[in-house]
Amino acid sequence: MSAVDATLKAVQAVQAALAAEHAAVYGYGVVGGRVGDDREADAEAGYAAHRARRDALTRTVRDLKGEPVAAAPAYELPFPVPDEAAAVRLAAALEDGVAGAYSDLVRATEGPLRVEAAVALREAAVRAVRWRGSGVAFPGLAERAQGDNR
Repeated sequence: MSAVDATLKAVQAVQAALAAEHAAVYGYGVVGGRVGDDREADAEAGYAAHRARRDALTRTVRDLKGEPVAAAPAYELPFPVPDEAAAVRLAAALEDGVAGAYSDLVRATEGPLRVEAAVALREAAVRAVRWRGSGVAFPGLAERAQGDNR
């Protein structure tokens, strides 16, 4: 693979992770509005973490000479979120989605960017466990998680 191809692959993976972070920030707005007082701090921490990752990825795309993908005005949620239990499930689903994007970023990059993607993957997997109450064998790898009972 040429250096140009590797850079293009990295930019595409960073853009996908950025898009996942945009969606997570939006989703945590819903989670925060529906989650109970006992999980409010978790929702606020998740929201802040995803905003920080989103901002860092925006800078990374620019450093790679790309134009960062913009956030959508709204996102379709994977299921209705009428209550606290659904909000908790949504938070776990958001973290799973972000973990998948970072898994792809780990595969597409090397060096410091790969290390940072692995750290972000781990953080998303830990938050998912906190929300769900259990983990998955291979966080971020949807093809490995198909057998999991979520």
